[in-house]
Amino acid sequence: MPSPKLRTKPQTEVVIVHKDEPTDVIIIGGGPAGLTAAIYATRAGLKTTIIERALLGGMITTTGKIENYPGFPEGISGQELGQRMEEQAKKLGANIVYGSVSKISNGSKNKKVEIDSATTDGHDKAYEAKSIIIASGTSSKKTGIPGEKKLTGRGVSYCAVCDGPFYKDKQVMVIGGENAAIEEALFLSNIAAKVFVVYKKSTLNADSVLATRANLDPKIYFIGDSVLKEIHGTQKVTEAVIKNLKTGQASTIPIDGIFFYAGSAPNVSFFGELIKLDKDGFIITDEDMKTSVPGIFAAGDVRAKHLRQVSTAVADGAIAAVSAKKYLDNE
Repeated sequence: MPSPKLRTKPQTEVVIVHKDEPTDVIIIGGGPAGLTAAIYATRAGLKTTIIERALLGGMITTTGKIENYPGFPEGISGQELGQRMEEQAKKLGANIVYGSVSKISNGSKNKKVEIDSATTDGHDKAYEAKSIIIASGTSSKKTGIPGEKKLTGRGVSYCAVCDGPFYKDKQVMVIGGENAAIEEALFLSNIAAKVFVVYKKSTLNADSVLATRANLDPKIYFIGDSVLKEIHGTQKVTEAVIKNLKTGQASTIPIDGIFFYAGSAPNVSFFGELIKLDKDGFIITDEDMKTSVPGIFAAGDVRAKHLRQVSTAVADGAIAAVSAKKYLDNE
């Protein structure tokens, strides 16, 4: 399987909204939830701006193949699905601004979104809107395991699609036993010589289709009831220390790369205590995607919910846009 062609941050086709001109809705985040919200908002006639810190498409662009999104029985690459959503949002007239949001505030008339100058052209930028949809998603959790921070980018990775091609015919390890980890193990098996999958439970917590396919792959080796304790290496990863949770026995495995899928943390630092969060830091909403602040909505993985998938992110985005339209009509 050839490695996917990675898209770089676009330098053109970006329409910058003047900071003194309030827009109807600002969408923070350009993943599936944010792009769907933009599609629905623009179709409803709302002046819409998406603020994205990196690449439109979000985390799905790091997924080799998505097989559970309706309408694609043979599956579709995350990059292609993200790109299709991006093209549709742009075609409908959504404005795109690149930068990392540093703060949002709730004014008496409009909401204010500030962008970190370090992520733009060195100048502070602020935008006003009548409503906001937060679709900022999540980031991969860091485990704090000895060696992880030191060797990040030198054998420690959180994206198989991004870094997998560097490990052709080498030994790699995937940490995690859920869908994301197994999907990436299957992707890596097309590149690496061996793929070790380390997970805490006795059985995989992945869909049966994925689990069966992985079990039949001769390059994938499973290490259950175990956790990663240490990563060794000076200039690059050379070894991984694994501990069996049942026996307490530790073993060292020579390895060239380690890919973490240990869960996600919500990207919510930019609004401080403005919006109510649950105990894990995710945004609390009602079924209409309303947050604790009138006129501010949330959608996608950043929201407190039970299932985080592309399909649920798309649904959230559509509902959030419709709710924003109703809010503006009432105002």
